[in-house]
Amino acid sequence: MYNLPNSDNLNISALAGLFDSRTNSYKYLYFLSLLDIIKRRKFENLSTISFREIIVEMLANAWYTHNYFKLSFGTQDQIPNKLDSLKLEITEPILKFRDTDKKLLRNTINNQNIDDIVISISRYVSYRLIRPFFSQETRGLKDYDVNPTIMSLANNQFNTKKPLYYFNAEDQKNCNSILLHPDWIHYLEENYTIVRGWASWEWLNYMQQRNPSTPNVVNKLFMPQDRDSLANQTKYWKTILEYRGIECIYSKVQLNKKEISLDHYLPWSFVAHDQLWNLIPTTKSVNSSKSNNLPSEEYFLDFVTLQHLGLTIYKQSVSQIKWSNDIETFVAELKVDQPDELLNLEILINAYEKTIKPLISLATLQGFSPNWVYT
Repeated sequence: MYNLPNSDNLNISALAGLFDSRTNSYKYLYFLSLLDIIKRRKFENLSTISFREIIVEMLANAWYTHNYFKLSFGTQDQIPNKLDSLKLEITEPILKFRDTDKKLLRNTINNQNIDDIVISISRYVSYRLIRPFFSQETRGLKDYDVNPTIMSLANNQFNTKKPLYYFNAEDQKNCNSILLHPDWIHYLEENYTIVRGWASWEWLNYMQQRNPSTPNVVNKLFMPQDRDSLANQTKYWKTILEYRGIECIYSKVQLNKKEISLDHYLPWSFVAHDQLWNLIPTTKSVNSSKSNNLPSEEYFLDFVTLQHLGLTIYKQSVSQIKWSNDIETFVAELKVDQPDELLNLEILINAYEKTIKPLISLATLQGFSPNWVYT
């Protein structure tokens, strides 16, 4: 899908081959983290980048994907274990995506004792990532010879072969940082959007293969810059409340249309969208209590019945064109044949059962807390 821009003096085919040989997430996260770092440094090309800075960036880039969205990285991957071993005090700005540039998250991770993690992660990926630049020279080598060979080649042929970077030492024991080639920094600055898009696309393909049934993987790989407004969805439910009083399905409290809060029946951190078919009105206190837990099955029929009531009233309250436009996600996600089938409670219950129950099972397997009951 992505064709990397050509260069007269750089080995673009080697760059394109960075992810050809991989069994875990390390290479994707390492390269994406390098891109984050050099962009943050405004593509300044004179200073080294320490392994620690790269690993902190990798862990920060993986945190939302693993801890918040709970995606699988694959059975062999150790990044989730590394994150789980940290005792991180996560603040509200991080959880609410107000941590611009992941600064607070990076500082939180960096303040931990992560020396062993840095050594463990950087031991291979720092060297193997640039192996495509020396594919001929390293073909057939014993595994224990690969790292020192790549290090020697990168350091000695830095100005001729022009690998992506070289190392700050001649032996792996004393090596703790890299220095990117100035020509590559210039190339990455000139083509940042394309290169970033290519690396992100490759990362997405890797993660989709490991999470084939998970919804919306594409929106769970990076920290969202901002949550979308729920203004239109709130307007939808306020329109319904103009015509009918509604009780919260969890607390049984009568809802005040001026103070409603919209609940994601399946948590936003699992579905990563704000589509109406998964939203119902509740109170702010109930919504806060539910958080990103999975609701108990005891609420299922009340949830579908409330959705049915909403759809029925909305059909009677707005124009046919507006009705058709606003219920598109119901039709698409619930897989009904005709929009008006949404108005048949029996069909709607059956459609929701087929859609939601497998997703709740999957979310439970991924680590979301099930069987939440309001108390």
